[in-house]
Amino acid sequence: MGGWLKITLWKRVMLGLVLGILLGLGLHYGVGEKGADFATDWIYPFGKAFINLIKMLVVPLIFTTLVSGVTAMGNPAKLGSLGGRALGLYMATTLFAVTIGLAIGTIVRPGANFDLGMVSEDAKLDQQSKIESLQGATKGLGDRLLEIIPTNPAAAFTDGNTLQIIFFAIIFGVGCLMAKEAGRPIAKATESAAEVMMKITHIIMELAPFGVFALMTWVMASQGLQVLTVLGKMVFAHYLACTLHMVFTHGGIVKGILKLPLIRFFRGIVDAQAVAFSTSSSSATLPVTITCVEKNLGVSKPIASSVLPLGATINMDGTALYQGLIALFAAQAFGIQLDLVDYAMVAMTATLVSVGTAGIPSVSLFLATTTLAVIGCTPEQIVIVLAVLFPFDRLLDMMRTVTNITGDAAVATVVAKWEGELDEEVFKRVSSV
Repeated sequence: MGGWLKITLWKRVMLGLVLGILLGLGLHYGVGEKGADFATDWIYPFGKAFINLIKMLVVPLIFTTLVSGVTAMGNPAKLGSLGGRALGLYMATTLFAVTIGLAIGTIVRPGANFDLGMVSEDAKLDQQSKIESLQGATKGLGDRLLEIIPTNPAAAFTDGNTLQIIFFAIIFGVGCLMAKEAGRPIAKATESAAEVMMKITHIIMELAPFGVFALMTWVMASQGLQVLTVLGKMVFAHYLACTLHMVFTHGGIVKGILKLPLIRFFRGIVDAQAVAFSTSSSSATLPVTITCVEKNLGVSKPIASSVLPLGATINMDGTALYQGLIALFAAQAFGIQLDLVDYAMVAMTATLVSVGTAGIPSVSLFLATTTLAVIGCTPEQIVIVLAVLFPFDRLLDMMRTVTNITGDAAVATVVAKWEGELDEEVFKRVSSV
């Protein structure tokens, strides 16, 4: 057991991922439908349990780390500077993301000559019902802004409404600062609670290799290699666009703006990326992202505990990029001609709808109802596109989440540098977690 724990976490996670893929493919092709049923009934629950353990941490971790981060600043005015810079960077990287998605979609042409006749009527009806049930997840930007303010903080905690929890935590932290001596005992208690939550995070993350193994076994046993053959060009385009965005946009921030070694940045967050790939959830990955950014990149606790929870909620680079790709996939499949105005409208729409994406499985796909309408797709065409993509969305969602959390880490690092809260010696040394 001691030898196992001495292996770096990300290596253990990748081992679990590879073994899960191999076992899943063995069950899919060696046993068939019974193998898929076995993986769903007996293996997937362990993966789901791991995700639930991480999600269990999210609400208390966001609240305690945000409050302790705000109180550690010592000056409410500094919060405004930090928040403004973080929001500006998040919006800029999201716009770059959808632009890269459109560019790769234009070059690779994932929808060209795609056979839309493969979609069954049952699949169309199923996606139509999902669109109707998720209409609340595609509310306008104005409605989302109004919903940030919780009318009942207790309900926000119960429902896991991340945006409302962030808003309340910031206000609560500012209140502690304004109360001065009277607020210090609460601030100290919250700081202690944040430390306890981080320790619990370390304990749960030791289970990550086993959770990843279970999740990947289930995905491959259920889907097999058809996820790569049926929509190979779309999968290729998506993974390529996400990789380019992380290397050139996020990497450009680290190397170009901060003048820091790019390889060290990616080595420092590899644990978080591995967990993001397996869980497909930025919020579920948040505890690991905070740990990596603080311990490996040298970002101070006040910056990490305020910028990262915000990013996990509003920074959806992968989602915006995917919106651009879906728009071009549909246009190419249905022969819709797009001009520069259409491209600009898709970029703007994708950027706006991705902000604060609801934490519902595959909601990134269903947000495409808005983007596809912009390029002139009919309701029937929208249903067909979603019916084609939905069975493979898990594979795409995994890479979207990696892109999201990489952007969170990059923005936290640059904000820390600008605020004088980045320890470059820690950044340049060998990763500790």
